[in-house]
Amino acid sequence: MKLLVTGGLGFIGSAVVRLAVARGHEVVNLDAETYAACRASVAEVEGSPRYAFVRADIRDRAALDRAFAEHAPDAVLHLAAESHVDRSIDGPAAFVETNVNGTFHLLQAARAHWEGAGRPAGFRFHHVSTDEVFGSLGPEGLFDEGTAYDPRSPYSASKAASDHLVMAWHHTFGLPVLLTNCSNNYGPFHFPEKLIPVVILHALHGRPIPVYGDGGNVRDWLFVEDHADALLTVLERGEVGRPYAVGGGNERRNIDLVRAICRLMDERRPDAAPHEALIAFVADRPGHDARYAIDPARIRGELGWRPSVTVEEGLARTVDWFLAREDWWRPLLARDGVGRRLGAA
Repeated sequence: MKLLVTGGLGFIGSAVVRLAVARGHEVVNLDAETYAACRASVAEVEGSPRYAFVRADIRDRAALDRAFAEHAPDAVLHLAAESHVDRSIDGPAAFVETNVNGTFHLLQAARAHWEGAGRPAGFRFHHVSTDEVFGSLGPEGLFDEGTAYDPRSPYSASKAASDHLVMAWHHTFGLPVLLTNCSNNYGPFHFPEKLIPVVILHALHGRPIPVYGDGGNVRDWLFVEDHADALLTVLERGEVGRPYAVGGGNERRNIDLVRAICRLMDERRPDAAPHEALIAFVADRPGHDARYAIDPARIRGELGWRPSVTVEEGLARTVDWFLAREDWWRPLLARDGVGRRLGAA
């Protein structure tokens, strides 16, 4: 297939781009190159005849129309989004503009392309979302495709709105859509404002490792390359109009995850052990959701997908990658907001 991937210079988007090209798909990577974008994340495919890059903002309808006209994709994988909860607390407008308005313009451009091409049966618009749209779980239970939406942050509210737009375009206009809601991702090329890279880099430099609240918040962790595989699986075999919840089955309290990374750093940098001594509990994020966890029964039962990387293996691979790839993360530390506490209001 020829895929139009939005946000393909971001963390998850670049993993999708790399995997799709490796599997023989043609990929058109459309990205606005905002603060979290990194061309080095797709360096391994930039010379491929199956890869093309378009610098464009999903809020720019004219640019989207030009991209569809020039490249005529068979499918859209929509990953372009503002995604950092802390930033959404400090500046929610950007999240509404990109995640809601941008998705609207992309839907309209995709619809125009699809209708202009005679509504080909194989066309797909795959919207990539988050489990955060479902709100916060108590000690028991799991999110699944039937869970009611209950977003608690400006970020999750904007993603919930975009989910509803996507499904409305399917039911009203017949656009053949797919929707996935995924748990927390981690792995190589993770932008260094998110929890796991923050822990690794602070431990590496002997700086205090910030942990929000008491560290008791629980997340379900999925290795990013497993997520990319899930997204291509849904794109290729998923039922149109049907949502799929994608989870790793790796629930961990934040504090336990941080301690596990510290132990990995102790093994690799024993002269600075114990890295747990760097842990510093800080004021919690406003409205911090207590627990996320996904029931992936549908994607496993219907499509045969399951994660291949355990959290123990994935964390070790991630730590080793960051220790080896200072050339990738070092330039990103100078970008706006990185290394500074955000979302404390």
